[in-house]
Amino acid sequence: MSQTLSRRQQGWLMTAGGALIISPDALLIKLIALPDLDILLWRGLLTALGFSLIVYARHRAGFFDAYRRCGMTGIGVAVLFSFSTFGFVLGNQYTKGGNVLIILASAPLIGAALSRVFLKEHLPRRTWVAIFLCLLGTSLIVLDDAGAGSWIGNGFALLAATALAANFTLCRTRPGVDMSPMLTLAGLIVAWVAFVTSGFGASLTMPSPESRVWLMVLCLALLPLGFTLIQRGPLYLPAAEVGLLMLMEVVVGTLWVWWILAERPSALAFMGGAIVLGTLLVKGLMERRLERSRITALKSSQETLKQGRAIC
Repeated sequence: MSQTLSRRQQGWLMTAGGALIISPDALLIKLIALPDLDILLWRGLLTALGFSLIVYARHRAGFFDAYRRCGMTGIGVAVLFSFSTFGFVLGNQYTKGGNVLIILASAPLIGAALSRVFLKEHLPRRTWVAIFLCLLGTSLIVLDDAGAGSWIGNGFALLAATALAANFTLCRTRPGVDMSPMLTLAGLIVAWVAFVTSGFGASLTMPSPESRVWLMVLCLALLPLGFTLIQRGPLYLPAAEVGLLMLMEVVVGTLWVWWILAERPSALAFMGGAIVLGTLLVKGLMERRLERSRITALKSSQETLKQGRAIC
């Protein structure tokens, strides 16, 4: 990252970039067309391999040190990330997809509450407004696919949202420590649970050649790269803001499905997407303006102090 970018700007770029990279997730899962346990097993194994390759590329000789630095907190991060994966996949199995996305959109609210209780972090009013506007926009995007659904599926979706928010909040307890290497362990946990649940592989099937290609693209490249960037977000931003930026995946993911599978979103979905993207854009511009004002004020005070010392 360029030294001309502030920490907040770096956090925004990494998290938003990660959300864009993983945005084809829902589309590629549809193209892969495998049972849930098969998806979980391959997703876990391949993402674990992808995450470990990224850790090696970044740290080389310090490969194992990158994991050791995470400590017990890193194990907690891995477990929470695996819970969010299970919640997302199983939530889509037992309830409507729209319900899952609406409940996942509550992750920034949950993150804000957890950060307030455990970290004593206060969010400015503009962030709360942005959270509620994005929640509204996400609801409009998936309104056609929402309904009563199943309380079990809704519960899994809530588990995913809570685990995601708790993961980012837990990362904030270790300032300056990059927890993204521990996503390797999260992938292995997901794969192991899927393997055991399937009767130690008895009910698993081999994917078709076409599905293998999409699995490699999604689980070996897009998800490891995207989630590595997102997992680094809490180094620079509050947990609620990381969750807020992840809502970009819902908007762009809907556009991917429309473009590739010709599943045209409704007018309300377009309106919802505009609300989410517009809110994030306005908030980003406001944060940049406020940051520039703070820098200008700081430089002005430092200059005044220097002049005062010179007079003395």
